[in-house]
Amino acid sequence: MTPPTWLATPNGENCLNLSFSGDWCLESIALMDLSALLAELNERSGAQSVVLDGRELGRWDSAFMTFLLDFKQGCAAHHATLDISGMPSGVRSLLDLASAVPEREGARRTASRSVWLAEVGETARKLWADGLFLTRFLGETTLAGFALIVGKARYRRVDLWLQIQECGPSAVPIVTLISLLVGLILAFVGAVQLAMFGAQLYIADLVALGMTREMGALMTAIIMAGRSGAAFAAQIGTMNVNMEISALRVMGFAPMEFLVLPRMLALILVMPFLCLYSDLLGIIGGGLVSVAFFDIPVTQFMHRTAESVHLTDFFIGVFKCALFGVLIALAGCMRGLQCGRSASAVGDAATSAVVTSIVFIVVADSIVTLVCDRLGI
Repeated sequence: MTPPTWLATPNGENCLNLSFSGDWCLESIALMDLSALLAELNERSGAQSVVLDGRELGRWDSAFMTFLLDFKQGCAAHHATLDISGMPSGVRSLLDLASAVPEREGARRTASRSVWLAEVGETARKLWADGLFLTRFLGETTLAGFALIVGKARYRRVDLWLQIQECGPSAVPIVTLISLLVGLILAFVGAVQLAMFGAQLYIADLVALGMTREMGALMTAIIMAGRSGAAFAAQIGTMNVNMEISALRVMGFAPMEFLVLPRMLALILVMPFLCLYSDLLGIIGGGLVSVAFFDIPVTQFMHRTAESVHLTDFFIGVFKCALFGVLIALAGCMRGLQCGRSASAVGDAATSAVVTSIVFIVVADSIVTLVCDRLGI
């Protein structure tokens, strides 16, 4: 491929001759500097016309036409006329075609910065719209729950079992890994402080209470928010893009019953079992650290665990996890129904579902913990 070149030479007192040679294609024209060409024209400010010579021009494509159009605008800014009679016929025809219809005023996108007050107002407007949508969504979900209780909810039971499969057994590997590691981390962190008082034996109390009351439910919920909450938003969002939700409404099916209810029931049923499994794995992880690194006998670790943990602690963790399951399903399905009608909107809905779920989880966990503290349980 011959590299593109240009040569500017005087052609009379008020005329500049510009000769093009080489191949002016997309892969080579990116190396050219249009500003250098316009600078040559600026140095000859007395030039009133520019003659283009393309006798030595090689291959060219639409990128060359874009280059010439930009150069033509530069000539117009310097009040110089452009003579293209020396260019190939194809170039002349395309330039005439591109210049046949003048550019509509305001057609080009211009970068504009909005003032901070406008951004604050837009954020407040979005929050208000989200609040209204959440209120309506909660009301429709409540009505769907009443329809389920009286046996009038319309949904496919096969969808419920499919969601239980996706949210339960399919999530066991990642819950196993995270819970085991969380138990290990709790044991190590607690051992560093307890070793200062020679009380390594109480690692069992720390790990068992931490997992059953707090970390088991919280880590399981965060895992499910990133796994199932995002999946719910992406699935329902894709259906919204494909107009499938509108089709369900036309056929007489309520999307809240047909789509949201099975997903919410699946998480409510599965989350307590995943929480108990997470508690078990976390305690096992803490036991491995205690036995392997701090020479605590297995029987002594199990005895301390049994003494420190009561059924109340398990019930609190299970209740939290079931509540988190409801919040994850609500956030995922709500963001999916809010999804726009573009491909990028589906990704935005999935991201927003994870963020919303985690916010709901943290706020709900704080409220439940405060209530338990006030009640002394």
